[in-house]
Amino acid sequence: MAAFEIDALVFDVLGTLVDEPAGIRAGVRDLGPSLADDLVRLWLDHVDHEQRRIAEGDRPYVDGDVLDREAAQLVAHAAGAGDPAALAVAARRPPAWPDTVAGLDRLAGRFPLIGLSNASRTGLLRLNAHAGLRWHQALSAADARAYKPDPSVYGLAVAASGGPPERLLMVAAHAWDLRGARDAGLRTAYVARPAGDPPLPSDGFDLYAEGLDDLAGQLGVPSRLADAG
Repeated sequence: MAAFEIDALVFDVLGTLVDEPAGIRAGVRDLGPSLADDLVRLWLDHVDHEQRRIAEGDRPYVDGDVLDREAAQLVAHAAGAGDPAALAVAARRPPAWPDTVAGLDRLAGRFPLIGLSNASRTGLLRLNAHAGLRWHQALSAADARAYKPDPSVYGLAVAASGGPPERLLMVAAHAWDLRGARDAGLRTAYVARPAGDPPLPSDGFDLYAEGLDDLAGQLGVPSRLADAG
């Protein structure tokens, strides 16, 4: 069991709870199977690059829907076909990882759950509905007009919880996200995912888990079957 007390869990969404590359791949698969991996990488690289430009002050803030439309336009141009608007919509329907829905349900029996995503408000709403994600509150980085790992984004979760940051546990599959949360004073839990950003030996996050069931066990949350018994 974790050796610290927490009041709420804060979850990254894209990559941590849903398979973001798979969602994009489903949107571009009709453009040519042999091109799919390159087109997915083109999309993700564009969004990442533009978010970094915004964070560094090299571009005025725009929300995730704008960046997705730009990425869809690049992908359609590179493939020589495709409707960018349709691609942008399809890409924001990523499937949940196999343990996500049941894992959130288990954790929600013990802790308030806060989603904290770089997705836009509209994108987050649609993504949550499509993947069947359970939240007590879902927050978009758009409310801070910034992107993680900007401290103001983590501040949204702190403000929503009404408590000190050290009593929030940020859960993510991206080490860069957890570093930002740690710098903002939150506790941190890395969850391994195929599409994540693995931690470095020097990171020293509070918890390391193989999935949401493992995380729940480390937090002392009984399974639903145990509750029923």
